[in-house]
Amino acid sequence: MKKILLLLADGFEAVEASVFTDVLGWNKWEGDGSTQVVAVGLRNKLTCTWNFIVEPEKTIDNIQLEEFDALAIPGGFEEAGFYEDAFSEPFLNVIRHFHEKQKPIASICVASLALGKSGILEGRNATTYNHPTNIRKEQLKNFGVNIQDERIVRDGHIITSSNPGTAFDVAFLLLEMLTSKENVKHVKDLMGFV
Repeated sequence: MKKILLLLADGFEAVEASVFTDVLGWNKWEGDGSTQVVAVGLRNKLTCTWNFIVEPEKTIDNIQLEEFDALAIPGGFEEAGFYEDAFSEPFLNVIRHFHEKQKPIASICVASLALGKSGILEGRNATTYNHPTNIRKEQLKNFGVNIQDERIVRDGHIITSSNPGTAFDVAFLLLEMLTSKENVKHVKDLMGFV
């Protein structure tokens, strides 16, 4: 069984978290059965971007990072307090651990800014929220990142993406990294994506 740590910051976008639980959950029951997602936060209760409360299964101080095979991080909104958690040392240290072990790290939208803040994207190719009116690409560039104008960027074991519309594709790419293209095709078919 491959365990995926779904790392949630206060102010995260629920839809960006749900793609990981859905795609990897479908794989657990209908695919090759190899994935298990564990939702983890800094505290026992988190507030999503749009104000509903989520209780993660575990808190960071109650897990052993060595037990996990991959990391998934949804983005969120500054107005909802996302960066307070996402830029905190406990959150960044989880990211650094997975990078040191070269385990898959999948981020959606502005979650890549937490990767940048952690230092793991310096000199690497990545992207973030890409709307022309937004400052996030410039912020990511300031972490020493080679900004790519792509929907999804994979640089080695790290996936970054440009907006919430990429969420399912990021989750399927993570599943492919953990299993196989054939298995992803099977799960996509069952979920109605092909």
